[in-house]
Amino acid sequence: MKGAAEKILKVCSSVLIEGEEKSKDKKFENEFKRAYEQLGGYGERVLGFCDLELDPEKFPKTYVFDTETPNFPLSNLRFLGFMAMIDPPRPGVPQAVRLCKSAGVKVTELIEDVEGGVPEYEKYGEGRLKPTKAIIIHGEQLKLLSSATLEEIVSHYQQVVFSRTSPAQKLQIVEAYQNTNNVVAVTGDGVNDAPALRKADIGIAMGIAGTDVSKQAADMILLNDNFASIVTGVEEGRLIFDNLKKSIAYTLTSKYTWCVDPEAHRFFS
Repeated sequence: MKGAAEKILKVCSSVLIEGEEKSKDKKFENEFKRAYEQLGGYGERVLGFCDLELDPEKFPKTYVFDTETPNFPLSNLRFLGFMAMIDPPRPGVPQAVRLCKSAGVKVTELIEDVEGGVPEYEKYGEGRLKPTKAIIIHGEQLKLLSSATLEEIVSHYQQVVFSRTSPAQKLQIVEAYQNTNNVVAVTGDGVNDAPALRKADIGIAMGIAGTDVSKQAADMILLNDNFASIVTGVEEGRLIFDNLKKSIAYTLTSKYTWCVDPEAHRFFS
């Protein structure tokens, strides 16, 4: 089995070390946490692996495993290790995010792993938030927050990063931004993004990597899967809207002058 490293470790009761199976203890958990946070701080995606020796009588070779509604043990597994993969941002995305910020567009990230260097959500004092510009909220922490608290957070912080969120939590995040008078655009490519794409004011699905479900839930499809293209679209849209306002203003003033000119001529003559 593979998945989020910290979740994989939670369902394991033993660890494979140098070919020898040992019981999971506090010392190993601390070493794992230190290594996991270090790799996460590099911006790498960490996957954990585990296995379990099954009873051949209960689980013969012809047994059909169901991953949607698991029909196999999910506890007392053996932790095998984890691996880290570099998942760098696509070319042009950092610049696109900076352009969004300068244009007054707030970009909120929903990521798989918590990266180091940014404080996680923590209340201090009575009703006061941490004095920082950026914050990370884990999916487990998000479960404990009320709708009012979440709305306060997204309004207070300039940059918010959510990690390990479920489809329902993504929907909750979209609603929090909408309830604080924001027009929300959501990008996504997976089935779990569909509820948020449907709820957003503008749902944008990926044309190449996107699933059919995400495309059906979205209002727009990004053909090149490039976030920078969205920024270009915002620029073009604002330019068109600005030109439209100028055109309307010019048309109204010219018509008004044409209407009053005859009266003005009689008055001054």
